[in-house]
Amino acid sequence: MGYVASIRRKRGSKYWFACFIQADGTRVQRSTKETDRKRAQNLADTFEQVARARITARQAQRVIGDIFHRVSGDSLPSTSVCSYFESWLARKKPETADSTYIFYRGKARRFLDWLGDRAARELITLTRANLLAFRTIEAERVNPSTVNHAIKFLRMVLEDAKRDGIIPDNPADTVKLVKRNGERLRRPFTLQEIKRLIAVANDEWRSLIVFGLYTGQRLGDLARLTWANLDLQQNEVRLSSSKTGRRQIIPLAVALRRHIESLPSADDPAQPLHPRAFASVTKSGKVGTLSRQFYEIMASAALAPVKKHRASKDGTGRNGRRQPSEISFHALRHTATSLMKNAGIPAAVVQDIIGHESAAISANYTHIDASTKRTAISALPDVLQDETFTKSLLDTPF
Repeated sequence: MGYVASIRRKRGSKYWFACFIQADGTRVQRSTKETDRKRAQNLADTFEQVARARITARQAQRVIGDIFHRVSGDSLPSTSVCSYFESWLARKKPETADSTYIFYRGKARRFLDWLGDRAARELITLTRANLLAFRTIEAERVNPSTVNHAIKFLRMVLEDAKRDGIIPDNPADTVKLVKRNGERLRRPFTLQEIKRLIAVANDEWRSLIVFGLYTGQRLGDLARLTWANLDLQQNEVRLSSSKTGRRQIIPLAVALRRHIESLPSADDPAQPLHPRAFASVTKSGKVGTLSRQFYEIMASAALAPVKKHRASKDGTGRNGRRQPSEISFHALRHTATSLMKNAGIPAAVVQDIIGHESAAISANYTHIDASTKRTAISALPDVLQDETFTKSLLDTPF
């Protein structure tokens, strides 16, 4: 005797729940969102028919659309994968920083390109199996961190599609992130490594490194700095994070103030502090070129292997698969954070200076005053104090 779909009420709920068996024999319960017993039983019968029948995604969509119409009186929202991603990007553009939007757009294009003709299908046809296949392909192409960024991005987009009523569930919810076996963790620079970088860098990159150490800010934000961002009377640098939009006011360390005073001054406050870096990040909206330049500085300082211009047979080189590195310009943020924490500066003060979003700070509405931040900044060592030692490091074996 075959199993017949039934309905039941749960304690505390006014709705009937459909009880039926799926094709794999699993018994499930789904709310019908109905208070009328007869209509609830009809929906339960339909649920079972759909669950146990071998039907295509398009047929399932028609059945679901019929159910949706009977329950709500409206038509089921319908959109393709491509059109939803495009509309999602358009919606996000005024809500996010330029760099974040560029990141989202790149992830969307990569996924849609991989889908190919399937991107024109209804969003509801996108399955967990599709996402797992995409994860596999990406894991063969890029490092685990980049793969995981893509998965998190897809989770976010599809969760919005669920909230918009386009899909009933988020198929990316159960797609796990890639393990980072063999991937080195990021670490801060040592002071000797920083001095070694300063010794081989040109004037502009030397300045960027010094700003990175003494402000803890991201490369893109430092490249965009103009003289208007400096308040030498208040002894502060003021900027807005391109990633979070957060307004940052950072006291100038003694070494950074001395460095700024050594720079050629500009009559126009809109003039950039680092003209070549400013032009690069303004033109492309990204820091890829600057990151490559910094890698070459690390290679010159013998802190990273020299990259070949073309991919070799082992997959290395500039055109090969990107290899994770434990140090980059971003490591200066780790360096500044570590130095202040090691000096006993409270975590909340460090987070305020560096610009990390902190649940603890938000929850407690902690306000960090200027004098507290100046004390924290003064705890940073002066890597520019002994120029002779800095230059001699090039001849020192490591």
